[in-house]
Amino acid sequence: MSATALLERTAPLYDRVRSVIPPIEWPVFAEDIEAILALKRQRDAVILAHNYMTPEIFHCVADIVGDSLALAREAMKVDAKVIVLAGVHFMAETAKMLNPAKTVLIPDSRAGCSLAESITAADVRLMRERHPGVPVVTYVNSSAAVKAESDICCTSANAKKIVESLGVDRVIMLPDEYLAQNVAAQTHVKIIAWAGHCEVHERFTAAEVRALRTDYPGVTILAHPECPPEVVAEADYIGSTADMSGYVGREKPARVVLLTECSMADNVSVNHPDVDFVRPCNLCPHMKRITLPKIRQALETMQEEVTIDPALAERARRSVERMLAVR
Repeated sequence: MSATALLERTAPLYDRVRSVIPPIEWPVFAEDIEAILALKRQRDAVILAHNYMTPEIFHCVADIVGDSLALAREAMKVDAKVIVLAGVHFMAETAKMLNPAKTVLIPDSRAGCSLAESITAADVRLMRERHPGVPVVTYVNSSAAVKAESDICCTSANAKKIVESLGVDRVIMLPDEYLAQNVAAQTHVKIIAWAGHCEVHERFTAAEVRALRTDYPGVTILAHPECPPEVVAEADYIGSTADMSGYVGREKPARVVLLTECSMADNVSVNHPDVDFVRPCNLCPHMKRITLPKIRQALETMQEEVTIDPALAERARRSVERMLAVR
């Protein structure tokens, strides 16, 4: 295979991402991208990619992209036999729960999540004992075992709606403490929180936000609701990754900061070249375990396959389906 011919064939794909991938890097990606596209056809596979994937994955090989809510919904509509989840492990588990008859692959099973690892099923049972009769709302950033002990799931995009949909005056909300606190500030429902944090978002500070405003006068600051409440209080807009992307497309701020994972700004900027993105991002080491070579290997070897005990999956699936039923 001629390197020149390969670059010519993949040139239309590079045109999508040339604003965020230097020309010198593209030859490193091109061979894997072309191989992945061929393997998807051979395996009858689709790739679901979270917004935190790097641009060469997000814009060049993914079939479905979005935040965790969008990926959960779209996973139920997939016709392909194989789903490759370019994201972290709990997302792959969710895709498997919603598609028990399909093969679900994760390119690196070590792609975990600090939130998911902050709580166990035993912890949820203990919370129920301490607060009898109080429903448990669990963030999708959690294991299948934790979801199985919950009444309903939520995402950062729909957390307030889910909490209020239950029609009660108190809920237990797990595991993200800051998301729970930020939702509590928007509702009359009393929220009992768990002390879990996202290692990406917990590192942002209010002082950092104020410094950004000083350094970049007029900048618009968007914050993810997993950020500490004092950071949220300093921001101009609060929303999930999908909400942030929608805001940029809708409002077209001249200069913007996205207080979330690094690749988010790269991926949104591809579609909005007229917006100046300031990038004081924090890297998610778990998301960055997913790479083009690992996606290629997953499709070549059909590994690593995600499996869940059927009884556990059934219980966990109910909490996810209850969430998806709330519109």
